[in-house]
Order: sequence, then structure tokens, then C-alpha cells
Amino acid sequence: MSIPVAASGSARSAAAVVARAIEQDLTVATAESLTAGMVAAALANTPGASGMLQGGVVAYHNAVKAGVLGVPMELLADVGSVDGGVAAEMASGARRVCGADVGISTTGVAGPEPHDGKAVGTVFIGVATQTGQTSFEYRFSGDRQSIREQSCEAALARLLAALGEVGYRS
Repeated sequence: MSIPVAASGSARSAAAVVARAIEQDLTVATAESLTAGMVAAALANTPGASGMLQGGVVAYHNAVKAGVLGVPMELLADVGSVDGGVAAEMASGARRVCGADVGISTTGVAGPEPHDGKAVGTVFIGVATQTGQTSFEYRFSGDRQSIREQSCEAALARLLAALGEVGYRS
């Protein structure tokens, strides 16, 4: 038996992203570490997602971040996986690998222990478009699942904003 999730914040945000991307004829790709596919799943659960979602990479391990997404190993060695530069490179890699207009990424620490010297709740969202790449830092609180859900919601919000910016420049 399935339980409807249409009322959830992520479902509403995903629906807005899908609608905007389709309206502007833009495609999206994801690269996810701590969310492990939650962003892509939220988008794919939305009717019409096949018109904008190119694909996604779950890059939980640094070897995948480097080997698949092209994040420089030197960067990962210097700063660790929980870093704004890494998030930006992941988003750019997703965009390149999947042939999308916009790439979105998540990397961070959901807990229960700190990672790479970063506190639990530290999250970076990366965004990449044809004009460049950037990242945004967040500090979330709560348990592991709550931090992952907040990260997904933040990624969808950043994606919606990026689609608006890309659409106006096109």
C-alpha cells in the first residue's frame, strides 16, 4: 500500500522545479552524496519529470566523485568531501556527464558523527549552469534523516532559483 506524499514540502518543491524546467525547456542532472538520490527521486516522483530530468549520480565515495564526476582528487585530498568547492565540482560533473543544462549537488554530514573535520549538519549544495558553478553552505539540525530531508529541500529550492536565472539569460 502506498502512502501519498503530495503534501510534503519536497513534493511541492519538486513539482515547482519540474514545471519551471519544462516551461523553459531546460534539463537537470543531480550529483548526490549525503542525500543518496533523494533529490533525483523527488523530481522523478513528479509527473512530467521525464521531460526535464536527464539523470543522476549517487557519489557517496570519493572515488566516484573523482572518477565519474571529475572532482579533482587533489581537492578531495586537501579539503575533504564536505566542502563548497567539491559541491560545485560535483554539480558541474553531473551537468557534463548527463548532458544537462543545470547540475545540482549535495554533500555534507548527516551524522551521527562529524566527518572530514566538519560538524554534523554541515551541508553544501552545488549548482552548475552554462555560466559557471557555485555552492551554498547550510547548517541544519536534527537527526540523520531530518538533516538529509532538509538538504533535499534546500537543493530543490536552489535548483528552482537556478532555473529561473538560467531561463532569464537564455
